[in-house]
Amino acid sequence: MNPGRKNLIAIICVFTVMGMTGAAFAAVPLYRMFCQVTGFGGTTMKADVAPDTVLDQTVLVRFDTNVRGLPMTFKAEQSTQRVRIGETGLAYFDVTNTSDKPIMVRASYNVSPEYTGPYFQKLQCFCFTDQTLAAGETRKFPMQYFIAPELATDREAKGARDITLSYTFYPSVDAPTA
Repeated sequence: MNPGRKNLIAIICVFTVMGMTGAAFAAVPLYRMFCQVTGFGGTTMKADVAPDTVLDQTVLVRFDTNVRGLPMTFKAEQSTQRVRIGETGLAYFDVTNTSDKPIMVRASYNVSPEYTGPYFQKLQCFCFTDQTLAAGETRKFPMQYFIAPELATDREAKGARDITLSYTFYPSVDAPTA
């Protein structure tokens, strides 16, 4: 094999490895963005306005709360709410920093069954921004939502009568490290 061909193969290999490494780093943010845009994987959608149509059908919304490695308590004031499809619901969550230091946290969320994700629409949510809680502070966070009327006509999702919204608080990626 001539030296020019060996150099070309080496260059192609280097660029392939660099491209694969870049794709690996970009995969998580791109997947998260894809899920937020499409509702894939149970990711809820953000809405600007509630729908004009409210149906007679109802859905039972369950609220699940979790913390991951944080000195805090987190619970829904109501474990369930029954809402009409298209109707705006309002849920409150109580969060307490049980440590003696301030903490910066962010909530992530999803819904199950996964196919209901595109229809669970949030108008207002504490999960859209980082939250800083002072030592010992308790705060009440509202979350305003609706179930999109299209749920009732989607062949796969129209049988959904229960939806679970699950929140998990994590340390914020922007939180200072000790």
